[in-house]
Amino acid sequence: MSLLGLNVVFDVLLSVFDIRVLLTDPTAGGYDPAVFGPLDLDLTYSIAFTLYVATGIVFIVWFHRLRRNAGVWAGDLQSRGPGWAIGGWFIPIGNLWIPRGIAVDIWRASRLAPYAADGKSELTLLNSWWGFWVAGTVVDRIAARLYSNAYTADAYVTAASWSFVGYALDIAAAVLAIRFVPRLTSMQHAKATGVLPAAR
Repeated sequence: MSLLGLNVVFDVLLSVFDIRVLLTDPTAGGYDPAVFGPLDLDLTYSIAFTLYVATGIVFIVWFHRLRRNAGVWAGDLQSRGPGWAIGGWFIPIGNLWIPRGIAVDIWRASRLAPYAADGKSELTLLNSWWGFWVAGTVVDRIAARLYSNAYTADAYVTAASWSFVGYALDIAAAVLAIRFVPRLTSMQHAKATGVLPAAR
């Protein structure tokens, strides 16, 4: 959760650069890379990328552990083996839906009544997090491609627009993940110990 919070901080910092691109005349002589005082743009990107990778590793380890627990409680509800909780994230295109299906299986197995029907809006948090994450991932890839092919002022403005939207989606996904992670962890803790979490 701490890593997710730091990702939000750096997404906000980098979105500031996109805002500067959108609000500044791109023909006026370029942009100062030291947009955050002593923290220049290249260093900011490097730190943000390192945080993203570290967050992904920790998240996938957590996700795999919860999938293994789910297999103990309701193995017949799990549509994919524990290895998919790791490998599913690295399959091109497939990673846009495979982990979500695994997360739903984990969620159902982690309930006190795993075979009960899904409650109304029960999966809203999970689906909202996943929807924003997928949208952010797609938009980020488009923005990266636009930046790599940008050779004119207008092209940089277009790339910055897509990039800004991507950061906004990433921030929303991270905030929802900060809610989703403890919620699912708490469900599994209650399942393992029989101690219901305190009301929130």
